Amino acid sequence: GRCFILQQYMLTVFVSTAFHSLQYIITATTPGIDFPEYIVVGLVDEEQFVYYDSNIKKMIPKTEWMQKNVREDYWTSETQKQDRVQEIFKANLAILMKRFNQTDGVHTLLRRSGYNLDKNGSVTGYFQFNYDGEEFLILDLKTLTWTAAHQKALGTKLKWEAAGDPHFRKHYLDNDCVDYLRKYVEYGNSTLGRKVSPEVSLFQKDSSSPVVCHATGFFPKAVMISWQKNGEDLYEDVELRETLSNQDGTFQKTSVLTVSPEELNRHNYTCIIQHSSLEKEVLFNVCGSFTPENSRKDVGILNLAII
Repeated sequence: GRCFILQQYMLTVFVSTAFHSLQYIITATTPGIDFPEYIVVGLVDEEQFVYYDSNIKKMIPKTEWMQKNVREDYWTSETQKQDRVQEIFKANLAILMKRFNQTDGVHTLLRRSGYNLDKNGSVTGYFQFNYDGEEFLILDLKTLTWTAAHQKALGTKLKWEAAGDPHFRKHYLDNDCVDYLRKYVEYGNSTLGRKVSPEVSLFQKDSSSPVVCHATGFFPKAVMISWQKNGEDLYEDVELRETLSNQDGTFQKTSVLTVSPEELNRHNYTCIIQHSSLEKEVLFNVCGSFTPENSRKDVGILNLAII
């Protein structure tokens, strides 16, 4: 028979160095598809807290703590700001299409901006523009210059640098962003500071199917799932899937190990879950053959209750 070991523990070095983070993602899309032409998503500590799009034409709260703590004039001001920014993005999208000799089709301009505040109080800020899924311009805050990730971004780089654009963005990150984040974290402290342990299952549909290690219901978002074979780290034939949101504000993540039935019989495999909510090592041994009928029953779901 084969034996699977599901192992859970908190690994101190894994915990993200970012103590708190604020990020805005703006996406402008050419018209003609069933999708808003302009979308803004704001995230604090990777949790969405505000949203705007060109269909609803209003900045709205996405968390209870923002709804409770912010007055109506904030939403009016943020809505007016996005109305203006939307026009700028629309114009820039048209300029880029012309620069790339594009007359039709679906095209997107995306901007990621924000910063991470670590436990020592130091700030790491960033601004990045992508066009049609490819990096276009990246702000270098050390040299206060734009890095042109594409040849066609060179003209924009030179124009913006001549106008002092990097200095304005640095001032925004070092001052406004810091103030906003500290305010938002204060508003949502009870929610953002919580830690919820993952519920983990290890299963296989049949003897020739991949082995799935699934963690769900955890908070905060940062998690790592890895595999070992006979105690050695295993990287081959492993598919780590995207972290997904649950309806209750927690997260889920899956890692899939593709391995032959012969290898499973011959070796011991371990799924390792690392999350900041786990404060001591927990071992969960699963032995015996897997069948469609008994795979989930034998593995079970490990509900962690770690104080």
